[in-house]
Amino acid sequence: MGEVCAQALYTAQALAARESRLREHFRQAAREETDHLAWTRDRLDEIGGRPSLLNPLWYAGAFGLGLLAARFGDRVSLGFVVETERQVEAHLETHLDRLPAGDHASRAIVSQMKADEASHAAQALQAGAIPLPAPARLLMKAAAKVMTTTAHYV
Repeated sequence: MGEVCAQALYTAQALAARESRLREHFRQAAREETDHLAWTRDRLDEIGGRPSLLNPLWYAGAFGLGLLAARFGDRVSLGFVVETERQVEAHLETHLDRLPAGDHASRAIVSQMKADEASHAAQALQAGAIPLPAPARLLMKAAAKVMTTTAHYV
């Protein structure tokens, strides 16, 4: 679910970015998220799991958020990336804590995704991201909790 949202977010932000350099930054990040989706899907197939049935809804919502963030300007849009990636990185850390030590394949995938997400946040900071206000960060965290909990069951 998180990778679906990240791909949608970056795709929307690439469409709406004002600077061509940032459009390419967002496109590259979206390509990396596509890789993450493929790795996750392959691993789910290997272990007999399935993606959330609500993935189309998650994609649409995140795409809309990406467009909305971009309307506030590139620096705010980049700030949205930083906060999103920080939250995703923390979420992936909880996955690493829960994965069995012997599940090397899943651990490798999650570890690489976590490193990539941290890189996306660092790149956004270097590109001029501004911090989001506390209420926006808290709202994002609450929405992510609802989405991850729902995705676990549906």
